[in-house]
Amino acid sequence: CITKSRHHSLTLANSNSNHSHCRTRERHKSPRNKDGRGSEKSVTIQPPTGEPLLGNDSTRTEEVQDDNWGETTTAITGTSEHSISQEDIARISKDMEDSVGLDCKRYLGLTVASFLGLLVFLTPIAFILLPPILWRDELEPCGTICEGLFISMAFKLLILLIGTWALFFRKRRADMPRVFVFRALLLVLIFLFVVSYWLFYGVRILDSRDRNYQGIVQYAVSLVDALLFIHYLAIVLLELRQLQPMFTLQVVRSTDGESRFYSLGHLSIQRAALVVLENYYKDFTIYNPNLLTASKFRAAKHMAGLKVYNVDGPSNNATGQSRAMIAAAARRRDSSHNELYYEEAEHERRVKKRKARLVVAVEEAFIHIQRLQAEEQQKAPGEVMDPREAAQAIFPSMARALQKYLRTTRQQNYHSMESILQHLAFCITNGMTPKAFLERYLSAGPTLQYDKDRWLSTQWRLVSDEAVTNGLRDGIVFVLKCLDFSLVVNVKKIPFIILSEEFIDPKSHKFVLRLQSETSV
Repeated sequence: CITKSRHHSLTLANSNSNHSHCRTRERHKSPRNKDGRGSEKSVTIQPPTGEPLLGNDSTRTEEVQDDNWGETTTAITGTSEHSISQEDIARISKDMEDSVGLDCKRYLGLTVASFLGLLVFLTPIAFILLPPILWRDELEPCGTICEGLFISMAFKLLILLIGTWALFFRKRRADMPRVFVFRALLLVLIFLFVVSYWLFYGVRILDSRDRNYQGIVQYAVSLVDALLFIHYLAIVLLELRQLQPMFTLQVVRSTDGESRFYSLGHLSIQRAALVVLENYYKDFTIYNPNLLTASKFRAAKHMAGLKVYNVDGPSNNATGQSRAMIAAAARRRDSSHNELYYEEAEHERRVKKRKARLVVAVEEAFIHIQRLQAEEQQKAPGEVMDPREAAQAIFPSMARALQKYLRTTRQQNYHSMESILQHLAFCITNGMTPKAFLERYLSAGPTLQYDKDRWLSTQWRLVSDEAVTNGLRDGIVFVLKCLDFSLVVNVKKIPFIILSEEFIDPKSHKFVLRLQSETSV
């Protein structure tokens, strides 16, 4: 702070001079939250299951801790800080209400598809059974030809049934905002096709009581043949059309800028969004908001200006105070990059130091496990320790080092004590090395590696200027939003490649070495 004396004189002191120095920390902070919003209400969301191994300390406290912190204390808590506004809560409630409509739409579509499937498979059988039931005595005998047609139609219906089950009756991967256009068109085509066959059957066969039973059977077989061709068309439209890559999608996470590239074929925007999300959970590292807290705090500290307190009330030298404040802020801004450099260097040093301690502790614990296994081979079969008990026995020896490392790297919210014990028991069961056990904790893995309670992204919203049922084309940008971050997808068309052939005569590679007597060769 820069203060004004009672004689209206402004004094700026340096530590190397004899003048007085008045530089202190701010003791009175404004009641603002982390996002800088003063009056906005927020709530704290507690994870429903899974007790975190460590408490979520603030970044500032973490930065000033020494290497020996926590030697005599243990912080184990189940609360993680995650602030959201009232608008976010209202949006969550709206999403829950919309999910009811999605469930109704899902079951309605399944009901319609099941009804249409039963109609398709029962129609050829009804075509064959109705004439013998209604006018059996008037039918002409068919003989061997009809029996061959019966066998042919039975096998065709079996093939159609298996193909329909494999193509249409699969577990849904997601709830789409709109209907799948090609699938809806195929259902409409099948419905119109079956209705037209029934109309023709009712007018030409039922009303006239046709006596040619062989023609009726052939009519039913032709229906089955046409349904098989429609099934082939469905395979081409739903499966084969999208196999050839035509577009490249760049997916960027809005918080940390992590990006991936994917190649897709002819798909609609909503189906492309589904493919992006499926690959996101296995390709992108898990989103960790704690890693962004330190950078936000550091940026706010460096960009904050100096405050001027006038203890004598209003005066006429406000211009001098403003100039002094601007000069002091400029000097502080010039030195901010040095502070950032030393903070990052110190953090890297602390991470390396705690990583070394963790590696040594885990190796010693696994050596103890090998010693226990050698002792258990000499025991009776009933006294052998199972992997879960072995994990619980060696976990306390590495818990402190693992706790401090996870706290330093801000991963404490993603690893509960139960998950660590399960992973340790899994490694012991399969005879893995200490390096294999530590791989999960030394580097952030994909989202699928962690429990679903730690994903922070299960419900997504698709934002696009184009209709989501439209196909992909060059230049389209759409956004996939969840509660904490968003994925920005940019679509680029794969360029047309011109590949030409150049012929090289094999004789052009031959050469002759002529030796002379005066040379040294």
